[in-house]
Amino acid sequence: MKKITMLLFLFVSVSLSAQTDAKIYDIINAVSADRIKADVKRLTEFGTRNTFSDTISNTRGIGAARRWIKSEFESISKDCNNCIDVFYQKDFVTKKGNGRVPHDAWVVNVVAVQKGTKYPNKYVIMSGDIDSRASNTMDFTTDAPGANDNASGMAGTIEAARVLSKYKFESSIIYVGLSGEEQGLFGGAGLAKYAKDNNWDIIGILNNDMIGNIEGVDGVIDNRSFRIFSEPVPANESERQRRMRRFYGGEVDGISRQLARYIHNNVKTYMPEMNPMMIYRLDRFGRGGHHRPFNDLGFAGIRIMEAHENYTQQHQDIRTENGINYGDTFEHVNFPYAKKLTAVNAINLASLAWAPEAPKEVAIGGIVQASAKLKWSKVDGAKGYKIYWRDTTSPTWDHSRYVETTEFTLEGIVIDNFFFGVSAVGENGHESVVVFPNKIWR
Repeated sequence: MKKITMLLFLFVSVSLSAQTDAKIYDIINAVSADRIKADVKRLTEFGTRNTFSDTISNTRGIGAARRWIKSEFESISKDCNNCIDVFYQKDFVTKKGNGRVPHDAWVVNVVAVQKGTKYPNKYVIMSGDIDSRASNTMDFTTDAPGANDNASGMAGTIEAARVLSKYKFESSIIYVGLSGEEQGLFGGAGLAKYAKDNNWDIIGILNNDMIGNIEGVDGVIDNRSFRIFSEPVPANESERQRRMRRFYGGEVDGISRQLARYIHNNVKTYMPEMNPMMIYRLDRFGRGGHHRPFNDLGFAGIRIMEAHENYTQQHQDIRTENGINYGDTFEHVNFPYAKKLTAVNAINLASLAWAPEAPKEVAIGGIVQASAKLKWSKVDGAKGYKIYWRDTTSPTWDHSRYVETTEFTLEGIVIDNFFFGVSAVGENGHESVVVFPNKIWR
């Protein structure tokens, strides 16, 4: 009995280790808090990065900041034999019809593309915001260091590029600094439209907005929890899709929600000390972030950010009132925490970019039967597939079955009592995002 128990333990251990990739741990370890700290410091030194601030100066304003960010991406590319293509993407915005625009200006994003070896037109994106703001968003001259909001997200994006540029991936990874967030998500809207116009096949965008604060205005100090915001279903779903959901379910199973579950699962696997909180909402209550313009056009997108915000350090002029120091300044950023959230992004960018494509079509059947049956489109390069199912009230995919066919029946699993999905698994063990059934099999 003792020998059998030991063999069982070894089998389970081997099975569990086979589900992880040692390179992911290397990526976590390679992320540097010191480099993030240096980059946040540099970004705060531009005085203000308001989208409508000085673009001519080499030391102050949004122009100097974006040129520095571009130079950092170019330096990273040089170190990897020009593996990253760096360029500006811009759109012109005017005062007309825009209450937060003080004057007409170009909104300029800095885009760095690391092309995939097999699926160069499939993209997974990490974004941070270049711009900052004072108390009055129309004030583009007052100092607004924007250390946490959002030099932390921008520095994390640059650091992810440094780390991941050492590897090759099947799909492309984009690292981008977006502008115009504080005035109306202009940068995200511009890049999302650019992606649509250029037929980019976007796996998902990981929008990072404030990833460096651990002490909330509520007094809670927490350096392990973070939030993943995701909307339930695509904003541009068709009326037919909406009607189908009434009868077949899927009201919490849109593409952005599946991306959030993917990140949650990956973090629990590789960074178990962290506490990823899936928030079933597009963004904070009544507020928005740069993933939203991508969601608006039907792309999967989520927001990663700290769990506990401090509102005295957001959108505030630097001042002291009633003993409270206001302002988004450098000393408030916790860099070991920013490192952790940067690693969260990096491992998910890598996992998604190393994974095969997701099945395009997943059909489900088993109505008034004792078993659920699924079939799905074949994925080029997939070694196998994982069928997932969960209780209808569970936020996570809790049960799975690995198969190497494109059709399978789950005996004894009644279709009425669970939700189902299918992912593709590569030879390297990395999985695509789970696809919720999009067709009925009769």
